[in-house]
Amino acid sequence: MAIQRRRLLQMLSYALGSSVIPLRNRFAIAAQNPAPPASSAAPAGAAVKQELGGTKMEKVAGIGGLFFRAHDPKALGQWYLQHLGIALTPTGEGGTVWQQEAGPTAFSPFPETSKYFGDANKVWMVNFRVHDLDKMVAQLRTAGIEVKEPETYPNIGRFARLHDPEGNPIELWQPA
Repeated sequence: MAIQRRRLLQMLSYALGSSVIPLRNRFAIAAQNPAPPASSAAPAGAAVKQELGGTKMEKVAGIGGLFFRAHDPKALGQWYLQHLGIALTPTGEGGTVWQQEAGPTAFSPFPETSKYFGDANKVWMVNFRVHDLDKMVAQLRTAGIEVKEPETYPNIGRFARLHDPEGNPIELWQPA
């Protein structure tokens, strides 16, 4: 667990700049001065090189963050925390970073004319994996959030759609 946290903080410090993560935090110090790996074997789930035209290609290991513009970032961040349990990147000592669970991640560009996201002015949609779609939908509806009826796709899973307070599309997915 400490190694995962250290690697995450290291990635955040490189992506956002080391000034975002306070130096007094022992995990931030470890992120900026990482210990050498214990073994030369790649950890499970690590990026794997594959042959591409006779050369080895480095692959990314996963999504390290999702960054987007908002009219009111503070209020929108609070909405995501309150209704979906997603903690924002900490700005001070003692904050915790959202830890997503390992699992499948779809990465799929859509045609710019796609109606899949709803509003044609929205250029992205985030899809969150959930354990119990019915429970999540009920929780959101109880909070007064409009959620479309879940749809089921054989061998893929169940999906439900909603929008955050700024109209950004969100899809909830319970894998099959």
